[in-house]
Amino acid sequence: MALIIGDIIAIVTSFLYAYLIRIHFDTRPYYFESNPGQFVLATSILLPIWIFILFALGLYDKNIILNRSKTSETLRLLTASVIGVMSIITVDFFLKSDLFPVRPIALYAMLTCFLSLVVMRAIIKKARSLILREKIGLQKVLIIGDSENTARLITNILGYPEEGYRIVGVVSKASLIPKDLRKKIRFSSLKQALLKTKPDIIFQTDEKRVEYVYKQAVDRHILYYFVPTESGLSHHLGELELIGNTPAILVKATPLIGGAKVLKRATDVILGGIVFLLALIPMVVILIIQKILNPKSKALYCQIRLSRFNKKVKIYKFRSMKPEYSGLTPEQAFLKMQKQGIIKDAKKYIDDYRKNGDYLENDPRITRFGDFLRKTSLDELPQLFNVLKGDISLVGPRALVPGELKNYGDRSLLLSVKSGLTGLAQVSGRRDISFKERRALDIYYVENWSMRLDLQILMRTIKIVLTRRGAK
Repeated sequence: MALIIGDIIAIVTSFLYAYLIRIHFDTRPYYFESNPGQFVLATSILLPIWIFILFALGLYDKNIILNRSKTSETLRLLTASVIGVMSIITVDFFLKSDLFPVRPIALYAMLTCFLSLVVMRAIIKKARSLILREKIGLQKVLIIGDSENTARLITNILGYPEEGYRIVGVVSKASLIPKDLRKKIRFSSLKQALLKTKPDIIFQTDEKRVEYVYKQAVDRHILYYFVPTESGLSHHLGELELIGNTPAILVKATPLIGGAKVLKRATDVILGGIVFLLALIPMVVILIIQKILNPKSKALYCQIRLSRFNKKVKIYKFRSMKPEYSGLTPEQAFLKMQKQGIIKDAKKYIDDYRKNGDYLENDPRITRFGDFLRKTSLDELPQLFNVLKGDISLVGPRALVPGELKNYGDRSLLLSVKSGLTGLAQVSGRRDISFKERRALDIYYVENWSMRLDLQILMRTIKIVLTRRGAK
């Protein structure tokens, strides 16, 4: 994240430098109104293009950050600077917005951007190295396995503090651990080590109980690496990384980690912000209608849901339910209605509701206006605030109510990513598919995430909302 912020600062300041060079150091006369602040603001709007280019060129890859890439970082930064400025020139041409008052500023921008990125990254890396050498911000590592790779991994982590790791526990034979550390970091079992060390990462160096160890990592939302033998390197499945000079395979519960997570968050902020601004007027209108129809009731409804890493978040929606049943479970609400004489058989309503995937055709708890909001999906609009806040994402698995966890056998996997305003299950039938099918689609999304999949889901969501297909 620090690298991304540094790149943004470098890019913004480079445009200011380019503008000032043309005004103050280029001796040729210029025939445009000097307004550097407006120029920097206009070009800064296109920062997402730059960040996308830097991601595409692998400039946030760990090997690049640690200077282990075959292609030099400097060459990639030069390429990014050229492509970035050319992209802005292209956008400027089609929009006819005159971002660059004169052509030399674009050329100066290429050079200053390249130099700014190189210098800023050098400063950030040096600062990172100094911080890590002071043992600040290190990720806690637990190593398990009776393999020679255990001893090698311990040596590499201790010898390369710039990798950002700190060993907090080892589950292996005593002979594989340095004598001076045996009493401090050696544990007799994985269960004991997990309980006492609460690691961020597990490295497994042998093939004993691999599935069990991996499941323990997934259940606790811990990164899991498998350190293969030399013969196993050519058959590895996963992302190969070097820890010092020891190869380790990152076995991902989801591809949505590291730089991908940052890219997804940036997309949420940019697209979510745009949609939120567009939705402001409809939301104000709905609030007014809600207050006219039910002056004494709150227009917004808040419910506790579970998002990434089992985090409880407050999800906001427009109220669609009658106030007297708000906050009650479906079972509680239908039983209350039975006591009030509104319905005769609460059990039948409850059974039908659950069998139909938590939906009833004519749900007596819903107001008429609430029914309209649900069918048009307008009741979901306040969740855009949750997206901007970072509680949920634009796309992700359905946000679970805490009481629903018992129904999900793969809950740890589902909770390894943020819940979403929309998702693969919603665009694959919404209420027309069963609970099991929706759960399977959510699991598929978590295991096969990609930015392309997110964009496809968003496009299908727009189509479904406009056509109201599957909305009931």
